[in-house]
Amino acid sequence: TPESTNQSRGFSSSSATQSWLLPKSGDHGSTRKGRPRVATGGSTRGTTVVWGDYGLRMTDHHRRISALQLKNAEDTIRKKLRGMKYRLFMRISANIPVYTKGNETRMGTGKGSMDYWAARVPVSRVIFELKGEIHEQIVKDAFRIASAKLPGNYETIKKGDVPCIGITRLTPENVKKLMARKGEPIGPLNRWIAQNNAAPVASA
Repeated sequence: TPESTNQSRGFSSSSATQSWLLPKSGDHGSTRKGRPRVATGGSTRGTTVVWGDYGLRMTDHHRRISALQLKNAEDTIRKKLRGMKYRLFMRISANIPVYTKGNETRMGTGKGSMDYWAARVPVSRVIFELKGEIHEQIVKDAFRIASAKLPGNYETIKKGDVPCIGITRLTPENVKKLMARKGEPIGPLNRWIAQNNAAPVASA
């Protein structure tokens, strides 16, 4: 018998057979509207480039982005980079059903019907990542045009850029301020110091 091979795929946000704009499980009904996650404990997850060379990061405020808006931004990037060798990673997924009701509807008629899928995107979250041998200015132009299709303000970052806690970037100056204000450094600050070989600053 032939030996069984382990078909392992790269660690990505979604598989090739699964759409990032439509969840696999579907709609279960009575889904709460909810709010995007707020990193109050110092988490920097999802704020840096992990798989690619460049990324598109939200900078202003958390919000809910519809699957149609995300699809338009993805198509814009692929159209701008047509004919080039690259790989595009999607760091979020539209897995939140949004229900709507008609105007001037009386109370007590239910939640309404499912209208579209959306994604809850917290502030400083990376939405797209791009990997390939493409000039930096071309990538910035593609991300700039794609960000015009999305609500909010965005910036283009590169691999190795500093992470964020909320809207605060962990630059050396901001790390010193956070450590002085909180006293002992918290976990993300300790990791940042270890990675960048920065000396801790005593609290005031």
